[in-house]
Amino acid sequence: MTQISYTPTFAVAGRSRLFKLSRVARRRPLVPIGGGLLLLLIFMALAAPFYAGDPGNIDPFVRLKPPSTAHWFGTDHLGRDVFARTIYGARISLMVGLMSALLATCAGLLVGVVAGYVRRFDNVIMRIMDALMSIPTILLAIALISLTGPGIGILIVAVTIPQTPSVTRLVRSVVLSVRERPYVEAAVCGGALLPKVLWRHVLPSTIPQLMVQSAIVCADAIMTEAGLSFLGVGVPPEIPSWGNMIASSRLYLATAPLTIFAPGVFLAVTVLAVNLLGDGLRDLFDPRAKRRR
Repeated sequence: MTQISYTPTFAVAGRSRLFKLSRVARRRPLVPIGGGLLLLLIFMALAAPFYAGDPGNIDPFVRLKPPSTAHWFGTDHLGRDVFARTIYGARISLMVGLMSALLATCAGLLVGVVAGYVRRFDNVIMRIMDALMSIPTILLAIALISLTGPGIGILIVAVTIPQTPSVTRLVRSVVLSVRERPYVEAAVCGGALLPKVLWRHVLPSTIPQLMVQSAIVCADAIMTEAGLSFLGVGVPPEIPSWGNMIASSRLYLATAPLTIFAPGVFLAVTVLAVNLLGDGLRDLFDPRAKRRR
């Protein structure tokens, strides 16, 4: 009797998804490279308590020491472990970058959809966005911190507010083009309610552009946080951050260069990973790139 073999549907679907992912990785290598680097940095930051040591431990007897087995990146001018402070500093930069990107994307998506689809609100909303874009991030952060005191939460707010208008303008431009398409007009003529039209027909068209813009916002937020911390208006000095590490160690560049190079290299790699991911997503969702394949 002949045995008939078959492959379960979920196995076929799994292989199909793996094939699509491998094809994307081959044709758009920036996505796995940038995403892999970013995931590695996130894992290192989350697992820091298990291997990095105490970033706040001060030992005056080991000030400005070179790298060793006890201190992989050496020590700073207070005898603190540079490796531990660099790894813990990744938590601050990634938290500020990812949270600012998430908040700016959500706020920009909501406001951009309203401005693009409900035309009577368009002029008012966009003039407000233009006013927010004119506010320098550093001045806004200094003003907010002078009122409330330094902290990660207020820093995220100060970075998010100037980034929201760029997301809003992007979403508005997409919505203005989508709302005139036949399938949206057909849904409206068919009696579909506005929330359903927005959820099923308008919002999905904004996702590719939002993914790319979110990566740009995240990279800008990481650089802004480092600059603000370098100027002393970011996180408090007792919290390790790449910006305040560079600021506090700049006088000891000749005697202990790793105190500056270590956080500087990690900052550059993080921004590079986010930018590579954003460039890869842009190429992946670019219709012209798809037609060239």
